[in-house]
Amino acid sequence: MSNNATREITYLEAVREAMSQEMRRDPEVFLIGEDVGVYGGAFGLSSGMLAEFGPERIRDTPISEAAIAGAATGAAMMGMRPIMEVMFMDFLTISMNQLVNQAAKMHFMFGGKASIPMVVRAPSGSGTGAAEQHSQSLESWFINVPGIKVVAPSTPYDAKGMLITAIRDNNPVLFMEHKLLYRTKGPVPDELYNIPLQQAEIKREGRDLTIIAYSIMVPRALQAAEQLATEGIDVEVLDPRTLKPLDMETIVRSVSKTGRVLIVHEAPLTGGFGGELAAMIAGSPAFDFLDAPIRRLAGRDVPIPYNRNLERAAVPQVEDIVAAAKALAREGK
Repeated sequence: MSNNATREITYLEAVREAMSQEMRRDPEVFLIGEDVGVYGGAFGLSSGMLAEFGPERIRDTPISEAAIAGAATGAAMMGMRPIMEVMFMDFLTISMNQLVNQAAKMHFMFGGKASIPMVVRAPSGSGTGAAEQHSQSLESWFINVPGIKVVAPSTPYDAKGMLITAIRDNNPVLFMEHKLLYRTKGPVPDELYNIPLQQAEIKREGRDLTIIAYSIMVPRALQAAEQLATEGIDVEVLDPRTLKPLDMETIVRSVSKTGRVLIVHEAPLTGGFGGELAAMIAGSPAFDFLDAPIRRLAGRDVPIPYNRNLERAAVPQVEDIVAAAKALAREGK
């Protein structure tokens, strides 16, 4: 590891660094999307990359997510490794045919002889006052589609390592980047490194209950855990990091240890990933160790409001996690 291993950079910088280092290493990697070139990306993430890599590899496109996804899929079929950026995850709705009916299925349709090595980078989530069409968390749509991996890193370290792994993967990966995480900082090595896409991580050890959270809910769960510790409740925070394929081994081990589990995510409760995860836990060896029912805390079944107070009330906050965890800690006692 380099001498700069303990330097701190932002989540945004970690994503940019992963893309840039992989583009220097592999000439087949390129970035494609709206305003990724001259403008530097909707969030400034690709700022400076056009000057280094040129317009052939930092490709600005028309305002058509369907066209972007189609171009990326075709390029991947021909051996390139496109990184497709959409300005907001919500806009993936416009590219669903290309992603769901084409990119996700090509490897299977051609009996494993075709590969679609593409990454779909999608800024997701609420908290910026961007309203209904720019604030959604649509991971469950894609988790339901065979052939697409879904990852949701919560730290700058995870973002860089998992994006490098995603770029090198030979089939489609949806890479979720919560907008509120872009400015968060953390230690990130400056060299290339990989984080496997099916490897959860315990972000905080605990004995009384397990909180399973991903993306923006990880720092909120960690903050809640610190508050709960002052009241004598020792919380373990588990970050799946990859939602599909899922590391059930780590989840079963944690839940079996604590005997209680609270699943927290931003997407709406109905049809959300938490329901699938709860079913998987209920059908696993961890079920015999549960001392209380599996509980879920998720977003309300409403479009994300523009009003900041209503927006905040629509998705779990730290105080909501604290309250839900305290209630769960009392159950079965």
